[in-house]
Amino acid sequence: MGVYLNPDNPAFRKAVNSGIYVDKSGLISYTNKVINTQQRYICMGRPECFGKTMAADMLAAYYSSGCSSEDLFDGLEIVKDHSYRKHLNRHNVIYLNMQHFFLRGTKIDNFIDDVQNAITTELKEAFGENLKSEYDRLPMVFNRIFLRTGERFVFIVDEWDYIFRFYKKHLNVQQDFMNFLCVLFKDQVYAELVYMTGILPVKKYGTHSSLNMFDEFTMVDQFYLDRFFGFTETEVRRLCSQSKLPLSEMQQWYDGYVLDRIHIYNPKSVVSAVQSGQFKNYWASVEDYETLQFYVNLDFPGLKEAVTGMLGDVPCKICPRTFLNDMITFKRKDDVLTLLVHLGYLAFDETAEEVYIPNREIRNVFLEVAKVSGWEDFLCRQ
Repeated sequence: MGVYLNPDNPAFRKAVNSGIYVDKSGLISYTNKVINTQQRYICMGRPECFGKTMAADMLAAYYSSGCSSEDLFDGLEIVKDHSYRKHLNRHNVIYLNMQHFFLRGTKIDNFIDDVQNAITTELKEAFGENLKSEYDRLPMVFNRIFLRTGERFVFIVDEWDYIFRFYKKHLNVQQDFMNFLCVLFKDQVYAELVYMTGILPVKKYGTHSSLNMFDEFTMVDQFYLDRFFGFTETEVRRLCSQSKLPLSEMQQWYDGYVLDRIHIYNPKSVVSAVQSGQFKNYWASVEDYETLQFYVNLDFPGLKEAVTGMLGDVPCKICPRTFLNDMITFKRKDDVLTLLVHLGYLAFDETAEEVYIPNREIRNVFLEVAKVSGWEDFLCRQ
């Protein structure tokens, strides 16, 4: 058991033991199906507080051979799956939360080396007799372990896009990090499952990505795993029944994201409403107004008109495919609006290729931004 190698399960234990816990263990049925297949690369993109880290904690608790988690999954959906016991706590897991490296003081220029050194140290402690000191680059270490022991690894990488969001202008480090992930994961026999989460889709350079082996599940490219991230209407209906809160109010405030024909609610806001018994803006505690204000005030033709139109319930047609999946490379308003979809400020109708403001909570954020941006006269003319 280590910090990064075969971690224990305290984070998922806290989630399961919380006053409000919604079972998303059905996700494991899918990850079990794709282990050691061509589909073993998964990148899940969702806004903040849509359950990404909880799901990563759950997967680590399920797969890690460094803990015993049977009691945590007892009674959950995954127990009914025929693959449940086959993989329960039977795998070597490498679990990384990229944000944590910066919280402990890592400097951006040393980021990749710090990640490699942290993992390599634990691998050498666990598999030292199978390694030589000269093998200090991470892919070489994993390959040596596999060749000597046959051991494979499940990789879980939370907040993989942290440097793209908080170190936007460090382009060289971003490119080096993409190359590092590519060499670490792509076509490597020791990687039996690679599961990454973030807000942004995998960075594109031109129209391509070096991590093109990943199946991506985003707020724009919607697939069959959508019900595992965010609360579904069935789940919210149950919470409303238990808390005696009106479902209609919950819908007005926090519904509006429709992914693969499933209505998805922001779980952070729903849980906060259930706990407090009040419907109000909880988004401001997750995302600040300045982020939205910066992007909607960028100088692109039609951007302000699109935003004010959506405030008047007029959706805006966009092409999301030109977005290069970062937070600084914009060529037109569609790229900005696509970013706002990934950040959760807008929802996307995949069939109509239109964006819209999803609910009352987010509308209030837009109205506040419009007010502090001095748009009153502009709004009156719309």
